[in-house]
Amino acid sequence: MKVRVLGCSGAIAKDCRTTSFLVDGDLLVDAGTGVGDLTLAEMMDIGHVLLTHSHLDHVAALPLMIDAIASRLTRPVRIYALAGTIAALRSHVFNNVIWPDFSRIPHPEQPFIVFEEVQVGQRLEIGGKIVEVMPAVHTVPAAGYAVSQPGGRNWVFTGDTERNPAFWDRINAMSVAALVIETAFSDREKDLARRSLHLSPHALAEELDCIEKGHTFPIYITHTKPAETELIMAEIQRFDMTQPFGPDVRHDIRWLHAGQEFEL
Repeated sequence: MKVRVLGCSGAIAKDCRTTSFLVDGDLLVDAGTGVGDLTLAEMMDIGHVLLTHSHLDHVAALPLMIDAIASRLTRPVRIYALAGTIAALRSHVFNNVIWPDFSRIPHPEQPFIVFEEVQVGQRLEIGGKIVEVMPAVHTVPAAGYAVSQPGGRNWVFTGDTERNPAFWDRINAMSVAALVIETAFSDREKDLARRSLHLSPHALAEELDCIEKGHTFPIYITHTKPAETELIMAEIQRFDMTQPFGPDVRHDIRWLHAGQEFEL
């Protein structure tokens, strides 16, 4: 299984794309501005989209992508999301005011998109891959996702979340190849992070302590605000070393960047 990072920034700036990942060329996980770097041919190969939640940095490119490929679609793109996320998209995006309702265009019986409601804890088979809907704690209905090939280890994405005990219960019960976890704010803004239900380095350290001993895998930091990325990195490095590893390292923490690819 191949995972390509299209965007992993918490906001836009030069060379900063918001959250989106492409799995095996046909499964999109979130649809932030990073989708805009795909070619039309690459967009055409996407048959399924997993959305973590309705915030703009995770869905902004979805209506634009569908518009770009609509004339060439032979079947609808299936969009998997929580009920609250689907309701928000119907009300505030695909509402014939902000954007056409592609769930009814060109015909209600043959639309460009189909919404598929999912629930936390549900396991799905999508395009030959196994997807588990993971719990998240955010200001709107939100989820994370674990994606694997049948019998393989999981690529896990937290989505936007704050402290989340149920998430770690699942992590400790599964085989993990890599974890992508958000850290949106620095510790100097930890109060804002908590109010907006995001992680800061201090909260991240507490969360990573929930990983059972002996359960090791690379941990990739995502969703940092561009103006705070260097500070967030420095604060994380204070509680955990990055490469090269030493005898006292607790976690294998790395920095996610657009264009990165994982072979799992």
